[in-house]
Amino acid sequence: MSRTVLITGAGGNIGTKLRAHFSGLGWALRLLDVDARGDAAIQPADLAEWDDVWVSRFAGVDTVIHLAGDPSPQASWASAQRLNIDLTANVYEAAAAQGVRRVVFASSNWVMAGHRTEQGVLTTDMAPYPINPYGVSKLVGERMARSIHARRRLSVICFRIGYLQRGDNRPGTHMGWSVWGQAMWLSNRDLCQAMERAVLAEGVGFAVLNLMSDNPGMRWDIETTRRTIGYAPQDGAAPVLTDTIEQDENAAHELRRMAERLDALLQERRW
Repeated sequence: MSRTVLITGAGGNIGTKLRAHFSGLGWALRLLDVDARGDAAIQPADLAEWDDVWVSRFAGVDTVIHLAGDPSPQASWASAQRLNIDLTANVYEAAAAQGVRRVVFASSNWVMAGHRTEQGVLTTDMAPYPINPYGVSKLVGERMARSIHARRRLSVICFRIGYLQRGDNRPGTHMGWSVWGQAMWLSNRDLCQAMERAVLAEGVGFAVLNLMSDNPGMRWDIETTRRTIGYAPQDGAAPVLTDTIEQDENAAHELRRMAERLDALLQERRW
C-alpha cells in the first residue's frame, strides 16, 4: 500500500535508516531537517519557528514521523524547551491543520529512567519517572500528543524508543548504561518494521508504546506494542555481564539509595 510520509529530522540516525526502508517500500517521502547536510532531497527547516513555507509541506501527507529535536540525554533545559517542546508543539499543530492522518512521535526510554534500579515490568501506563530535561521534554511531547488527539482527533503513536546506535547498531558490552542499556537494545530491522507498522496500523487514536527488540529477560513490556500495531520483532540479545558492568550496576543502585535518603531529608525539613 503506497503512502506519503513526511520525516522530520530526516538527516539523523533514525531518519536515515527509515528513509532507506520506506523508499524500498515505494512510499513517497518528504524530508525536513534543520541541517540538510548537503542532501538536495532534504528541505532545510527550523521547525521550532512557525513558518508557512515548511508547514505547507504537511499538506497531502498521510503520516508524519517526528524525529526532529535535541537527541542528547545531556540536553540543557533551554535546548529541551525549544527543540523538544516548542518544536514538537509546532509539528502537532501543523499536522492537524493540514489534515494529516497520523503522527508517529519519537519519545524515549528516558521517560522511565528513574525506574532503573527497581524491579518489575515497565509498562506505559505506570507512573513516568524522567530524571533529566531530555526525559521531561519527551514526556511533555507524549502529553501534548494526548491533548491534540482529544481536541483535534489527530492520531498519534508515541514510541518510547530503546537503545539504538548509529551504523550497524550491534548489541554488546560496548553499549552504555550497563545492563540497563543492553536490555533495551533496538535493532535497525526492528526499528524499521515497527515504524512501518505504525504507519499502516488501523484503529489507533492515541497510544504510548515501548519499542525495544525482543531481548531475553528485559523489563520493558512490548506485548502491548505487539497487540496495538502488530509489531513482530525479529531480533533480541541478552545483556552480557562483566565485572565492570556489575560494578556500574552496583554504583547505580547506591546512587539511587543516596538520592532517596536526600529526598526524605528534604521532605522532612520541608525545603
